[in-house]
Formats: sequence, C-alpha cells, structure tokens
Amino acid sequence: MLIQSHIVDLPTPTGTMRTYVHRPVAEGQYAAILFYSEIFQQTGPIERAAKIMAGQGYAVLVPEVFHELNPIGTVLGYDDAGREKGNADKAAKDVQGYDTDNRAMIEWVQSQPWCSGKIGAMGFCIGGHLAFRAALQPEVKATACFYATDLHTQIIPNKPGQHSMERLADIKGELQMIWGKQDNHIPTAGRAKVYQQLTDANLTFTWHEFNGQHAFMRDEGERYDPELQMLGYQLALSMFTRTLR
Repeated sequence: MLIQSHIVDLPTPTGTMRTYVHRPVAEGQYAAILFYSEIFQQTGPIERAAKIMAGQGYAVLVPEVFHELNPIGTVLGYDDAGREKGNADKAAKDVQGYDTDNRAMIEWVQSQPWCSGKIGAMGFCIGGHLAFRAALQPEVKATACFYATDLHTQIIPNKPGQHSMERLADIKGELQMIWGKQDNHIPTAGRAKVYQQLTDANLTFTWHEFNGQHAFMRDEGERYDPELQMLGYQLALSMFTRTLR
C-alpha cells in the first residue's frame, strides 16, 4: 500500500506539538494509531516503523514527545549526548502533559475525513509507556506496548494518584505487552510486578516475552533482532486488525 507523509503542528496546553502523520495514499477512512517514539523522538528507525504500520492501512501519528522542552523538529542522536538529553527531558516533563498531548491528537485525528474514528496506540521504550498512558483515554481501543520502561518505577514525574499504574481502572481497551527477557532496563522482577498489577486489575491483555535485548525493534545498532521485529509487527497488526477494523 502506498503511503503519504505530512506534518501537523497541534496546539496543546504546554505548547505546540509537532506531529508527523503517515497514512495511505488511497482514498478511504482508516483507523488511527498514536505512535510513540523512544526518548530520541522521530529518528530514522521510528519513522520507518511508523511507515510500516501506515502501509498496512492505518493513519499513524508520531508526536514529538518532549515538545515543551526542545525546538520544533528536534531529533536526538543515538549517542551519549542524545541519551543524556532524552533522559533529562523524561525526568523533567510532568506526566499529565502526556494526557493533554493525547487529547490534542485524538480530537484532531477524529476530525479528519480520512479517519474512521477508531484509535489505537503503539510505542517503543518510553514510547511503550506513553502508549500505555494513551490507553487511559476512552477512545483508545487497543494498545501495543513494546518494552515499556518505567511502568515499574517512579522515574517519570507525577503527582499522587497520577502514575500510569495507579490509573488502571481508566483503561477500557485491550493491551498487548511485549518484552525482551534480556532487557537491562526492565528486570524480571519489574516485569513480574507489572504483570501482577494488570492481572489484579482484571484488564484485557496479552503478555509476550522473547529472548531479546532492549530496543530489539530498532533497526539500527547491535541489539536489533530482525526476527523478533517481524514477530512484534505481526502481533501488533493482528490485534489492531481485530479491534480497529
């Protein structure tokens, strides 16, 4: 399926949020996927991943997740300086800013003639957590979280009652949780903690653990695993086909 890409700058309570939109060229109405990047924002691997999903018949929105803290168009490098800046941004952004970001994207995309009105979410690394955060919105019917960082910690700033795992009752859609067993950012105990909390909350979710390292979906770097990447896309697309079409 041929796709097209364009940019929209969305107003939010915390400033303008550049959002990259990838969607099919063919006329029609398509379900939307809110696609959340790593701390580096829309890098080459993230853009390619978003386009892969768009090519399967979805309108994919990639927001600049730290838009309040950087000039519009900022992309951080996969290096020490990029990691340092991205982690500083993660520690600085109030978690409730993600909620208003989500509202801005949902309201905008649902107003577009090429959107069917159905919405899912997907993300890698911190983006896996932000996709999970998007699932708090009632319009989000299905969410694929790839090695979601900081669900088991208190690193992301939040007020009492605002941590994502403290708001599980707000999640009404289906969750898909995908992990690498050799992920040094999310240890076995951390994954077990998240699993138990989702189970205790009686949420609808599937759980997938592979022998992979952190960022195995990223098609750059020594941790990239093409086989696991293919499996990850297949899992996500299967869920989105079932829930959004």
